[in-house]
Amino acid sequence: MGQPRIILTGAANGIGLAVTQILLEEFGAKVVAIDINISEGIKALKEKHSDALQIVEGDITKPETSLEALALEPSPTALMLNAGVCELVTIADSTPAHWSKVFNVNVLALLNTLIPAVPALRENKGRVVFTSSSAATKRRGAWASYNASKAAENAIARTFATEEPDITSIAVCPGMADTGMVERIRGNMGAKAMKPDDHKFFVEAKKNMINPLDCGYVLANLAINGKHELSGEFFTWDSPQGAPYQRK
Repeated sequence: MGQPRIILTGAANGIGLAVTQILLEEFGAKVVAIDINISEGIKALKEKHSDALQIVEGDITKPETSLEALALEPSPTALMLNAGVCELVTIADSTPAHWSKVFNVNVLALLNTLIPAVPALRENKGRVVFTSSSAATKRRGAWASYNASKAAENAIARTFATEEPDITSIAVCPGMADTGMVERIRGNMGAKAMKPDDHKFFVEAKKNMINPLDCGYVLANLAINGKHELSGEFFTWDSPQGAPYQRK
């Protein structure tokens, strides 16, 4: 197959940054990393892996951002669709603008990267790994927009698997990783929006947070080596389906 060629969204922080590092340093991949804000972490990776890492600074809700990435890597062997937002508010207190923002990033932006890459993915018998969440199946208050957007993401992933028999399409929950997003949930955003017991759950979960380099390894490995028999499935990184892809 040669050197893996990955386009990765939401690459500059948290799980995305961990996946970028793993792809470069443990799988020897070429990576085109997309993010709206370029972090010091990804700048450091660029300095270290200047030939293998290309960075697109842009908004994934705008189609031209993904087209720029595809111009840099027109024949990807995999997409890692990781970018996402989580803003907590109850349905009664929400606005159409809130729902539009969450769905534009978490759902519609997936298609900006996915659709134009389909011909190359077909030719390469490539893979698409969607960073999803167990929230897709949950009912916790104040999470409606995130829950619904992740359920929609899973629907796209499994339908795409049916439509594209030569492409492996997998949705993976990375668990509660220790990232900036989860830190905001434990902080004021979560305290204001959630019921006290729900917020307490996230605060007390701090000691059991997953290292992004652990769940990120599974995501990266699936993008490189994920078996086609997993196409259309949604599972957690440490589930029986994910276990063979954990770091040995």
